[in-house]
Amino acid sequence: MKLSDYIVEFLAEKGIDTVFGYIGGAITHLVDSIDRSSRVRFIQTYHEQTAAIAAEGYARISGNPGVAIATSGPGATNLITGIGDAFFDSIPIILITGQVNTYEYKNDKNIRQQGFQETDIVSIVRPITKYATMVTNAQDIRQELEKAFHIATEGRPGPVLLDIPMDIFRAIIDPAGLRGFTPSSAIQRDDSIKMAEVQSMLAASSRPILLAGGGVINAGGQLALSAFARTTGIPIVTSLMGKGAFPENDPLFIGMIGSYGNRCANLALANADLVLAVGSRLDTRQTGPLLKGFVRSGRIVHVDIHSAEVDEHRITSKTNVCMDAKAFLEALLRTNGDYRTTLEWRAFVDRLRLTYSQANEVARFVDNKQPYLAVDIFNRLHDPDRLYFVDIGQNQMWAAQMLQIRDRQRFMTSGGMAPMGYAIPAAIGAAFARPGMNRIVVITGDGGFQIATQGLMLLSQYRLPIKIVVLNNRSLGMITQFQDLYFNENKAGTTKESGYLVPDIEHLAKAYSLSYHRISEDAMVNDNKLHEIFDDSVPAVIEIVVGENTVVSPKLEYNSPFEDESPKLPREELKGAMLINLYEPEA
Repeated sequence: MKLSDYIVEFLAEKGIDTVFGYIGGAITHLVDSIDRSSRVRFIQTYHEQTAAIAAEGYARISGNPGVAIATSGPGATNLITGIGDAFFDSIPIILITGQVNTYEYKNDKNIRQQGFQETDIVSIVRPITKYATMVTNAQDIRQELEKAFHIATEGRPGPVLLDIPMDIFRAIIDPAGLRGFTPSSAIQRDDSIKMAEVQSMLAASSRPILLAGGGVINAGGQLALSAFARTTGIPIVTSLMGKGAFPENDPLFIGMIGSYGNRCANLALANADLVLAVGSRLDTRQTGPLLKGFVRSGRIVHVDIHSAEVDEHRITSKTNVCMDAKAFLEALLRTNGDYRTTLEWRAFVDRLRLTYSQANEVARFVDNKQPYLAVDIFNRLHDPDRLYFVDIGQNQMWAAQMLQIRDRQRFMTSGGMAPMGYAIPAAIGAAFARPGMNRIVVITGDGGFQIATQGLMLLSQYRLPIKIVVLNNRSLGMITQFQDLYFNENKAGTTKESGYLVPDIEHLAKAYSLSYHRISEDAMVNDNKLHEIFDDSVPAVIEIVVGENTVVSPKLEYNSPFEDESPKLPREELKGAMLINLYEPEA
């Protein structure tokens, strides 16, 4: 049996029915084998970065690892952004790259390159993969494939790369004689013994709050989270990656926390005397840079499946629990089922939720409300199964702050790597993972849209049921807001006047044979018109021009305590929203 045929059969047995990639000489044997398979299809993505990120979208929806392939040299290096994204956001994907023949490879020679397009991709991606190796012996292929799938999915998921030379792809093997992979029997750290300590801390708490991170979703812990919250009455906040882990129309949900968090959520977390941070890295975008002001009058229980994430952390005064998020929540429910949050704390948090809601934030502090009104369209046109793929920039934060995720909806974005152009290819992967899904919405900005335009061909080619909503402010708005704050409003490379241009989006959509709609300010309030645009399964590009002067509000500025977001509340008002003393940062 030809080795490349064996790889395809292996993928099929693992439940993988779609492989994303861009063909090239060193990967042609594998593409040919996929093309002749009745169980696995090859999707030519027009760019390798699209392939890697589409594999992420496929993984997040299917429950199986996504697979992307690329040729040697530039094909392999074009995968790197998607590989890094999967690594930082814990998404299981398998990357297979072609390589020059083993007899052409430079090995230990002190030269730059020997074979055409030869590149040591294994060394390049090793810091951003869980495992990466070159397969130089055809007899190792079963072992390496089994090892790749095991490592990609066990513990904290992530990307794995196998680099395979052309002569290995075309080698003839006997599948029956191949050796398999036996996972290590090493004992994994499990801090479940600490549940008694956590139980004691919760019992002594009068102002608890639970912060749900992306690990809750990755572990499938949403139902356990809901059961715990409703049994105990503990308020819920989420990180950006945890958005959607808890129904956002539930009165116990307060909002998203962080540097661009909802004001009500940041205030609630700051007032807590116990924070259960489950499946969250507590990174700088969540805590802000001023660590002394973060949860300064409370205790933190930090739960993560990866021991290094809790042990090697900037915050040292916390209780670390290395444990699967779902298992932790289920144990918490079993051991703390009799706990009830005080009515005083519930009433206080509820007042924050209502007074400092995002709708009130926009009404009070935002002059150009168009971006938030555009996002609010989807709160009105509710579909219980809609998948949202959200890009990077102001559009990401408008959606994260304003969009209400509930029922079976999902909110998917990039948190760690945060590459502009993420949303379109990720949505493409999701569409192939769930062919019957006809409610996929991409929310992107004009910047991210331009980076991902090669993906538009796939929408029209396969009639993928994706609506791409472009919030067009004709600028790189997140950076212009940064420039206004810290660079005396000097906008370099972010506006038309400083060198950044936006193409004609209508003509670009039509060039790819896609339907195009432009939603005017008047159309935003016409639900009948909006239903016509969004309720069918026809792929389309929808442009909403929101004006160039756009801001995200609120925003945590440098050297400000966690609860004191900008625009700043009057000092007396802020004091009234705090049960603890205000923090006065050093000058």
